Amino acid sequence: MRFSVEQDDELVVFTIKEPMLDAVLAPDVKSEILIICQPAVKALIIDLSMVQICDTQGLSALLLARRQMNEHEGFIVLVGVNENVHNLLRISKIDDLFEFKESVSQAIAWLQE
Repeated sequence: MRFSVEQDDELVVFTIKEPMLDAVLAPDVKSEILIICQPAVKALIIDLSMVQICDTQGLSALLLARRQMNEHEGFIVLVGVNENVHNLLRISKIDDLFEFKESVSQAIAWLQE
């Protein structure tokens, strides 16, 4: 499986289980995001801890998730973002659009504050 989805009421943890979030995987990720990001979902945690490389299509998928969550006044947290992916977000000047945490448990604790 290329990703997994765990939902607990208003919280969804979306884990990408591939080393590359690129043009090959991004369409599937976008499709799943459109299914996940419903008005009842108040927080989306995207676990990128297995992702080593991200391209512009991968960034587009992350931006789609942010846009969908903003439409429903929800939160989005990126988890386990490695240095390469974080640098791409920074260079693209979109890193300030996301909250970053080291682990899913840290993200959940932050959301519950």
